[in-house]
Amino acid sequence: MNIVQLFAFREVMLSGSVSQAARNLGRTQPAISTAIAALETEVGMHLFERRSRRLHPVPEAHYLLAEVTDILDKLDTARQNLRNLKALTRGELRIVAMPGPSVFLVPRLVSRLTSAHKDIRTTILTRSSPQVHQLISTQSYDLGIADLGARIGGTSQLVTPLPTSTRCLCAVPAADPLASLDVITPADLDGRPMAALHQSHSTHRDTRAAFAAAGATFDLRYETQYFIPLLNFVELGLACSVVDVLSAESYQSYRGADQQGIVFRPFRPEITVDFHILTPAHRPPSHLASAFIALWQDEVSQINADLRGGAGTPRA
Repeated sequence: MNIVQLFAFREVMLSGSVSQAARNLGRTQPAISTAIAALETEVGMHLFERRSRRLHPVPEAHYLLAEVTDILDKLDTARQNLRNLKALTRGELRIVAMPGPSVFLVPRLVSRLTSAHKDIRTTILTRSSPQVHQLISTQSYDLGIADLGARIGGTSQLVTPLPTSTRCLCAVPAADPLASLDVITPADLDGRPMAALHQSHSTHRDTRAAFAAAGATFDLRYETQYFIPLLNFVELGLACSVVDVLSAESYQSYRGADQQGIVFRPFRPEITVDFHILTPAHRPPSHLASAFIALWQDEVSQINADLRGGAGTPRA
């Protein structure tokens, strides 16, 4: 049985005649008759009695009508669902991201896709960058957001598009005299208590190298796995830190404009963090995942543009 035969059969059953079925389907009467005859040959029985040039359905035809209607309704539903998926009005998006972006930026971008569409389901999981790589390699998430600063290996199973490069900022307590500077350098931080990521991360290595090149003392007091916890030590006035811009934006979004105990300033020499969008190697991104990726790239590009324009801090 094929779709043409099923449509012809259903229309003959519903309209009561071949001629009316042909008009309803925009086909010729011979084409409808041929489709019905081919269907009867395939199922091995007559579905209609021919009397007085009219077709009269046999009892088995009524059973087949119920089955055919169910099949064609499912086909219509699948067709509509695919249209909705393409139009981004329904679907499922599963994201696993490192802590900085996952706190506020990722939910904010997801909301732009989903706020007007109740049939889109979203899962956002927060994990370290190595864990993001591992979970994407299992093909169980649509996309991941991670940086490669931790020397992550085993990425041969992953598709890693061009990274989004961001410049780091220096986080200092709001009441600190350094907050009045437009740009902060290692010389300004000479001997000051510092907070940084673990030693295997590129920002730790690059920050320490910048201090060494300037002949400044890098006094590491606090070391954590993620950027976000570092900001607690800065807010309490216990340390300064060089952090990625997305973690800075997450902090500002969380605290609000009136309750921020940290000031973020450009740090020189420039230290960058590359954020990668990771997708499963064995299946292309869905329309929904592709739309999110485009939003992500636009948003991070705008944040970088704000910094280049002299704002000195990310947008809250």
